[in-house]
Amino acid sequence: MDWKTLMFSADGRIGRQAFWIAWLMLLGANVVAGWVPVIGNLVALASLYCFVCIYTKRLHDMGKSGWWQALPIVLGPVMLIGSALWLGFGAAAIALNGGDPELFALAGAGGVVMSLLLGFLVSIGFTLWVGATPGDTSDNRWGDRPLNALAV
Repeated sequence: MDWKTLMFSADGRIGRQAFWIAWLMLLGANVVAGWVPVIGNLVALASLYCFVCIYTKRLHDMGKSGWWQALPIVLGPVMLIGSALWLGFGAAAIALNGGDPELFALAGAGGVVMSLLLGFLVSIGFTLWVGATPGDTSDNRWGDRPLNALAV
């Protein structure tokens, strides 16, 4: 499999080694591009598609649908938005009742931090699960077993 197919196609299967090589390449590109203000954001946005492709192919190799990755992708932002809403509504309610909204805001900020931390841990756990679980030993509905993991 060539690198274009590896990074830009969600069809087929890849082994663990090809997944980790592609994952590290994308991580490296994001870290390097992150030093350039606008370009870093564009590279991060574009690489999101590549990450979805490699996770999908790896999940296919495990005999699972690529939709499994929707959980960690959606969970983090939903938790963060929920925490921010809790923070805002709680501070407003305290202020309307004559209390100290700053105290509630400070306590609510801990919820935001915990949401970020939990989202990060779920993403890391998901990545380790996808990257470490052996694939199906035979052909499955997403294609033939990847034979040469180094042919990237």
